[in-house]
Amino acid sequence: MVQKQGFSREIRLGDLPLKKGGVLRDAVLTGYQIGELNGRRDNLVIVPCYYGGTYEGSLPLIGAGGPLAGGDYCVVLFDMFGNGRASSPSRCHPSQAGHRFPLVTLDDNVEAQRRALQAWFGDVDIALATGWSMGGMQSYLWAALHPQRVRRLLPVCATARCWPHNRVFLDGVRSALMADPVYNGGDYQRPPEAGLKAFARVYAGWAYSQAFFRQGLYRNLGFADIDALLRFWEQDHLAQDANDLLAVMHAWESADPGDNALEAISARTLVMPSRTDLYFTVEDARHEASLITGARVEVLDSDYGHAAGAPGREPVAMAQWWRAMAGLLAAP
Repeated sequence: MVQKQGFSREIRLGDLPLKKGGVLRDAVLTGYQIGELNGRRDNLVIVPCYYGGTYEGSLPLIGAGGPLAGGDYCVVLFDMFGNGRASSPSRCHPSQAGHRFPLVTLDDNVEAQRRALQAWFGDVDIALATGWSMGGMQSYLWAALHPQRVRRLLPVCATARCWPHNRVFLDGVRSALMADPVYNGGDYQRPPEAGLKAFARVYAGWAYSQAFFRQGLYRNLGFADIDALLRFWEQDHLAQDANDLLAVMHAWESADPGDNALEAISARTLVMPSRTDLYFTVEDARHEASLITGARVEVLDSDYGHAAGAPGREPVAMAQWWRAMAGLLAAP
């Protein structure tokens, strides 16, 4: 069966009240839909966005060989506030542009997604909430905040909470960016290129494992050497807005739904951390899974570190994610 063509979606939410106070003015959430609801209205799959990406980065999940490729599911890939597509410091009401952008949390993202689904589909349950990294963090929140709606949960290389060591990592990369005097407290007149390059190089050391570099696995991604990989990271971050990057990082850092919220999850849950992830660790993932009734943990056996779960990045890990997804979707 050939996968149906997808289409972009957008919802204008007006002034969106924020969990930490204030509002996001003229809030806009964007995404992409592939497939349609079936007659039973039980085939909706949501995939929230990961850090530094857009919905396009999640499209490999719909690829040939995976359970979402056949057209049996209505899949909605969401962008995230701060990613430059949805409302962001670089793309918002003029009064909140740049360093004036308010603190938008992952809870606010999930609430915007809830409003979007309500507007597009009405009352409908979610057959599966899944995602990588910050996408997985949001899928956790969906299941915690709306346990009566989320039937299955599959966070990949993610925890629901930003654990202390994870927060230290984020503070390091953020400090590298903010140390550029051009950044000027977020009120920059030109991109802080030195800071963005430093941010990228520090981040790259955390995104992959020690074994990834020792074994030269970067060659599998098309890079002749480590310097080529780092140059790619620099160019990727130079193409992004500094305030956008930090706005999403603030949402990541503030994530902490609490044990009670995790205990409220009733979805059939499979948690997939990477064995070599340096900041969403297996230990933290196992602890959170122990709070969710019936949750299972299946570790991605990969030397790619956090990047193991990136959609389409590492074929073996991608196949493992697809198998897990298929098994969950086949379960009642």
